[in-house]
Amino acid sequence: MLNWKRIWIILLAVLMLFSAAGCAGKAQTQSESRIGIISAMDNEVSLLLSEAEIDHVETIGSVEFHVGTLHGQPVVIMRSGIGKVMAASAATAMLNNYQISNVIFTGIAGAVGDETQVLDQVIATRLVQHDYGTMTNEGFVWASGVDGEDDDEKGYYFCDPDLVTLAYDSAVQVMGEEHVFKGTIATGDQFVASEEYVKTLQQSFDAIACEMEGASIAAVCTQYEVPFVVIRTMSDKADGNAHESVDNMGDLAADNSSRIVIQMMDAMRS
Repeated sequence: MLNWKRIWIILLAVLMLFSAAGCAGKAQTQSESRIGIISAMDNEVSLLLSEAEIDHVETIGSVEFHVGTLHGQPVVIMRSGIGKVMAASAATAMLNNYQISNVIFTGIAGAVGDETQVLDQVIATRLVQHDYGTMTNEGFVWASGVDGEDDDEKGYYFCDPDLVTLAYDSAVQVMGEEHVFKGTIATGDQFVASEEYVKTLQQSFDAIACEMEGASIAAVCTQYEVPFVVIRTMSDKADGNAHESVDNMGDLAADNSSRIVIQMMDAMRS
């Protein structure tokens, strides 16, 4: 005669064993040191995901984290959403839930420098929030929001020099030296399509590119003491034609930026 109580105990033990193994596997995956790759939009991660070998996808706060390898390097790839708030919250979730060795933020941006053109590449050496400050009766007054070692550094977040070198060398391999620049990227919660404001970004911050997420990622990484770099391909000139230029060139610019990240992975492996 079957002992159903004994059978149920055995089945329960087996189920608990499989559950524990699954949790252990997930914990092992999360404890492994990985490169965090962040973009704001779908077209900025599509090529990366197509080239990656994804082990599994985890959803945290509606953001999908793709865990796997990219050209042999262990990575977590995620799309944060547009703007400083979405980027900072997603980056924080990544750093709180995974063992991240360094962060690469990649995607498209507006060319601000006179020397930078559409489809050129900018590797950030530092980033600044150009819209952080006080609105007074006389107009907007910028505030640093972060202290530096001297007055010239206040308000700026500095990328890891080794990652900057790696990103620059990789960009040169992909795009050619004449199309790659290093310098300041200005971040704000506005899509800039104004020649007048482009001049402000040049004169006030010495910026050569502008976008909507980089400095917030830099702020989170700085707080967590995680090395980071921001790389951007220019999709427009941040002028009156910016929207049309993004519509026409945005996908190609995003893919170029992704190719540079892939070249970085190859360089790390070799």
